[in-house]
Amino acid sequence: MSSTVSSPSQTDKELDLSNASRGVWLVKVPKYINQKWEKAAGNVEVGKLRITRNPGQKAVVTLALSDFLLAQDPGQSTIPKDHRLDLQAVERQTLGVFSHTFPSNLDSVVPDSEKLCLEGKIQQKLECRPYADKGYMRLKAETFRKAAQPVRKVQQLDRIVQNYKPVANHKHNIEYEERKKAEGKKARDDKDAVLEMMFAAFEKHQYYNIKDLVKITKQPVTYVKEILKEVCDYNIKKPHKNMWELKPEYRHYKEQPASEKPNKSDSE
Repeated sequence: MSSTVSSPSQTDKELDLSNASRGVWLVKVPKYINQKWEKAAGNVEVGKLRITRNPGQKAVVTLALSDFLLAQDPGQSTIPKDHRLDLQAVERQTLGVFSHTFPSNLDSVVPDSEKLCLEGKIQQKLECRPYADKGYMRLKAETFRKAAQPVRKVQQLDRIVQNYKPVANHKHNIEYEERKKAEGKKARDDKDAVLEMMFAAFEKHQYYNIKDLVKITKQPVTYVKEILKEVCDYNIKKPHKNMWELKPEYRHYKEQPASEKPNKSDSE
């Protein structure tokens, strides 16, 4: 058998079932009625429900909103006053209405505890529908008109807006273009002078990237590449991939043979 352990954040609470046998209705109302009811005070009459029973026929349920509720928000469109409620029996479902009451005074000597109550079992579902009269048609037309209005509007400005003014070309782009033009228009130096600068650089380091040689010689990249092909080899393998190295006939340094390397045992 498996045992269920409740988490520390969950606590067991008692459920009041004194109204479990009471039947309640689940009513779906239009959005405009819901908005009116939310704005109304708690002690104000919002409407009257009338149930008419005829022998051999289904009960007719109607809802008439109060005049006080209709008078709220005079600037808005007038909503219908009379509505009918279509009944639908609840079958093969068990639905209920629950309430959760929180304590109002926590500073009292004996504070009230939270209460969970079953207010009743849903026996019927009702859908509140207005009568299709001229007033309701005007309300629907106004609703469609508001829904069709775009959220964003184009407005004509009567003065220049200084913030976030568009720029045709940014400063760093202009500087980059000017630098590129200056490099492109630079006259090529004598080949021997460029070779002397390259040989002097290769005396310091064995491997160079073409970008570094362009900065050292201050020559166009195409001109530097032409000279590199004559006096250097291009490495395509690691660890010096994409680097240039002097050809053996131009090197001033010599690799020390393995036989001439000092041996640790000989020194000792």
